[in-house]
Amino acid sequence: MTAPRGQHLRAALLMLGSTMLFGLMTVAIRLASETLHTFEIAFFRNFFGLVAALPLLLRHGPDLLKTTQWPRYVFRCAIGVVSMLCGFWAIGHLPLAQAVALSYSTPIFVTIAAVVFLHEQVRGRRWAAVALGFVGVMIIVRPGTAGFSAGTLVALAAAVLSGIVSIQIKQLSKVEPADRIVLLTTLLWVPMSLLPALTVWEWPRGIAWVWVIAAGFLGTGGHMLWTRALKLGDVSALTPISFMQLPIVAVAGWLLFQERLDRWTAIGAGVIFAANAYIAHREARLARRAATHAPVEAAKPGE
Repeated sequence: MTAPRGQHLRAALLMLGSTMLFGLMTVAIRLASETLHTFEIAFFRNFFGLVAALPLLLRHGPDLLKTTQWPRYVFRCAIGVVSMLCGFWAIGHLPLAQAVALSYSTPIFVTIAAVVFLHEQVRGRRWAAVALGFVGVMIIVRPGTAGFSAGTLVALAAAVLSGIVSIQIKQLSKVEPADRIVLLTTLLWVPMSLLPALTVWEWPRGIAWVWVIAAGFLGTGGHMLWTRALKLGDVSALTPISFMQLPIVAVAGWLLFQERLDRWTAIGAGVIFAANAYIAHREARLARRAATHAPVEAAKPGE
């Protein structure tokens, strides 16, 4: 049975809300990076994110901490922390719009990760879309030209790892409630991110506290909405909605940091968006086809 239209709309709205919160978190991280090291920003984002997630424990009780999926959580969180460190570094050292535009390549790597980890069959059209997405990435990165920055490779590493994390979240969401995923993920992220932060430790001063606290609460809020969206809808269909983050950070970059949206970044982001849109379209068609055929196949043994 196909999911009701209202469920698809709800998933899309949740993803849009998540995108807006993550966009604001990006701005907070950039502001905090003016005085704090990336490792510390990641730790404080996770620490205050855990504070924001604690009401989930009060709501559901201690049973929310019980799971049989600890190996999956540890694996997902370890990759997530490295992805976070790379992504936060990119936000602090690259133009905001460029850092976010490169993060849009995540759905491309989600498709590849689905083949590797889920053994999905990806046919020629979707591989062509993946190749198109890489063209968009090359337009932004521009290797071998004066506009190339080695920092863009860090942003790409974050996107690759984020793609793997997205697959892990989708797998976990099939057997775990969304609130448990949010709470346990944030709980594990705190000690994992503390270790690198201790190597460069310096207490935040003044308004830097505002930015790291905001990053924590915005990040956890975005994570909550994101996890719920993935539980209701397909990851490949929902991820392109995150492109709405580009206007948010582009405007913030212009107003706060006097950054202009580079034309190569805009063109590359457009190419990546087109690739992601096609991947999402194909994923949605395949999901509908599978849902349509499933009841017929399931009825055969009883005929």
